Parts: sequence; structure tokens; C-alpha cells
Amino acid sequence: MGVMNKTRENLPKESQEALAVKLHLKECLFGEAPFYRKVAYVVVPMIIQNTLTNIVGLLDNVMVGQVGTIPMSSVAIISQILFVYYLCIWGGIAGVGIYGTQFFGKGDYEGVRNTTRFKLVLGLVVMGASILFLYIAGQDLIGLYIAEDTSAADKAATLHYAWQYLCIMMVGLVPFTVTQCYAGTLRESGQTTLPMTAGMIAMVVNFVFNALLIFGLLGFPKLGVAGAAIATVISRFTEMLIVVIATHRHREKYPFFVDLYRNFKIPRELVAPVLKKTAPLFMGELTWSLGQAALLHSYSLRGLSVIAAINISNTISQIFNEVFLSLGNATSILLGQDLGADRLLQARKNAYRMMTLSVLSCFVMGFLLFLCSPLIPRIYNTEENVRELATAFIRVVSATMFCNAIANVSYFTLRSGGKTVVTFLFDAGATWLMSVPLAYILSRFTTLSIVLVFFLVCLTEFIKGLIGIALVRQGLWVRNIVK
Repeated sequence: MGVMNKTRENLPKESQEALAVKLHLKECLFGEAPFYRKVAYVVVPMIIQNTLTNIVGLLDNVMVGQVGTIPMSSVAIISQILFVYYLCIWGGIAGVGIYGTQFFGKGDYEGVRNTTRFKLVLGLVVMGASILFLYIAGQDLIGLYIAEDTSAADKAATLHYAWQYLCIMMVGLVPFTVTQCYAGTLRESGQTTLPMTAGMIAMVVNFVFNALLIFGLLGFPKLGVAGAAIATVISRFTEMLIVVIATHRHREKYPFFVDLYRNFKIPRELVAPVLKKTAPLFMGELTWSLGQAALLHSYSLRGLSVIAAINISNTISQIFNEVFLSLGNATSILLGQDLGADRLLQARKNAYRMMTLSVLSCFVMGFLLFLCSPLIPRIYNTEENVRELATAFIRVVSATMFCNAIANVSYFTLRSGGKTVVTFLFDAGATWLMSVPLAYILSRFTTLSIVLVFFLVCLTEFIKGLIGIALVRQGLWVRNIVK
């Protein structure tokens, strides 16, 4: 088998692609033990970090929920608005990271340093523009999520809590952006332990200050929603300091950060190709996240209780979704390293293996999520109808999780080879051509229950997944862009 694999790797690209299509299903769908060890090394720290982050997010959500339904809905509105910013940062960093991953696979550390510099410049530009925009238009954006039939008192309270929360959270965008630039490079090199450790410490800090500042424990002021925002900002500065100090202190472990700021410049010949790959990915994440905001806006027409229920559902579901989401990120890293090292056939096989692993994980996690669906909403201090809606939404998410997994791993596979225009059309295009119009029509012009509307919109991911499989099979993404 080893000789056969080496022979295949030496074939011309066209022959490799033709042969890959003819590989036996077992070889394509299931790998050997070393493959799964490599996957575990990359993905397990990400799963641990992100799962714990989401658990703390759940506790944060529950704590704010103890203050009342309106504060919880207000925080949910701002979370959706900031989600657009987070995805813009992740999209921009990921676009540059396509080159960073392949440079690392090639063994070019100076190339990795240059991509890290590019991330920092891009991230700070996006951050500055976003803070200015949010400060100017923030209150108008909040108003879009308040249904017309909401009472004047509830409307005023929602606007007050949401604007207060947003103003504080904007400070936290600074450490968040810097951390993501560093963590992106670490993950692209397979070094996922440091981001995990920093994230875990930040989560403990966040939880402690949430308890102290939301409820005013141990003599601290009782700040409610504002306290939750302050706790988040403190935790993000903590995370940033840990990541930045550790990467520059351990030079032998992270050689691609050595002299990062000395002679800080980006080679001119790298700017155009990186921007060419980054721009579609950045616009794709921006457009997709705006689509998610549009979906929430459509659902919000059915009342503040729906926003609260979806907030509960998203917070809980994210914990169980984290396995397939982390596997998607790992797919981009592993395939990018294979492509950068010219292991083209291996990249194709690993793409199918990662898709199989993602789907299988969803059957397990989806089943567990379904079992938990009636239990976790009970810990929220909210109305009974909100708990019932949240339970129904969670069950819909559990039933359609595998559809999201297929679409997710397809997206990261296409991205690993630099096919950012295709990923833009695949991800954002599907959202705006299928999900958003469907939610708009069903929420405004039908009397269908909001749960059925939510289910039908979620089913569009199945169509998206089928398109993703077809695109992956075509193999257009199988190419080395740093050769």
C-alpha cells in the first residue's frame, strides 16, 4: 500500500484526479490509524476550546436570562449584529490563511510570517471601520429587530439594554481581532493547544466576572447586562495577552513568529494574489452573516419571545454543533498542508474521509441534542411559551444537523485550494437565494407556525449539501497555490 501511494503521488495532476475518482469507496471514506491520529491532534484542542467557550456562553446567557426576557433578547440582538463582525474577521483571516497553511506545508516560515502581518493589517482596518459604523448606526440596527406591535415600554427597554451592551462590547473588538490573527496562524500550523489553553483561561475569567458583575456578588456593583459585557471584555484582553506573550516567548516552538514586527512589511508580490483570494472570502462571510441577520429579522416579526427562544436554541445547539464545525476547520488545515506539499491525491482522499467523519459525528451529537432539548431551556428564567419554542427549535436543529455538516465540510474543502469565488457563491449565494427569501415569504405572507417556518428554512441546507458534494467531486480545488 505504501509503494502504491508513492506511485500515485508521482502521477501528473490530471492522472491523479482521474484515478482519485475511481478509488474504492472504502479507501475514500475511511482512513488508516495515522490519519485519525493526525486529525485528533488538530481537532481535539479546537473542540475542547470551542465547546467550553460555548458552555460558558450558555452560562452567560442563563445569567443574563435571570435578569429577564427583555435583557436576554437585547443581548441576543447585539450578539447577532456582532456576529456579522466576527465572521468578517474570520473570513478575512481565513482568506490570508489559505496561503499561510500552504506556506507551512511547504516549510516556508517567512511566508507564514508575511501572511500573519497581512492578517494584522487587514484585521485592524476592518475593526476600525466596523467600530465607526456601529457607533453611528447601532441604534438604527437594533430597532430593526423590534417588532412593530411591541409595547412602547418594552421597545424603550430593549433599545436601552442593547445599546448599553453594544457600547461596552465594542471595546472588546480590539483584543478579539488581535487574538484571532495570532490564533489563525497557530491553527494553520497545527498548533492548536495554545489557543485552547488561552481560551480556557479566558472562559474562567469571563464566568467569574459574569457572576460578580451581573449579580453584584462579593461587594462588586450589580450591573446586569452591562456587567456581562464588561466581563466579556476583560476575558478577551486576558486571552490576547496569553496568546501574544506565549508565542513571542517560546521562539523555538513558534519560529514563524520570530521577528514578526522587525522590518514589518509585506512583500509586494504577495499582496495582489492574497487579496484576490481574501476578498471573495471576506465578502462571502459578510454576505452570509448578513443573511443570518436577515433570517433573525424575519423570525423576529413573530415577537420578542421568538428572538429569546432562538437565542436559547442557538446557544445550546452551538455546543453540540462544535464537533462538526471544528472538523470543518481541521479539514481546511489538513488539506491545505497536503496541497502545499504537493500531496494532491492524498488531499482528495482526505476530503472524503473528513466528510464521512463529520456526518457520522452528527448522528451521535444530533441524537444527544434531541435528548437534551426539553431539559436545558428549563434552566432559563423566562416564560413557559419561550421554553416550549426553544425546545422545538432545538429539535429542528438536531434533525437537520447532518445537512449542515455536509455543507460545512464542503465549504472548507473548497477553501483549502483557494477557490474563494466558488465558496462565496456556494455559501453566501445559497443563503440569499434560498434561505432568506423562503424565511421572508413564510414569515410575512403565511400563517404557518414559526417552528414550521424554521424547519423549512433549515432544510435548504440539504440542497446546499448536495451542491457541495458535487463541487468537491469535481476536484477543481485540488491545487498548490504557493508552488
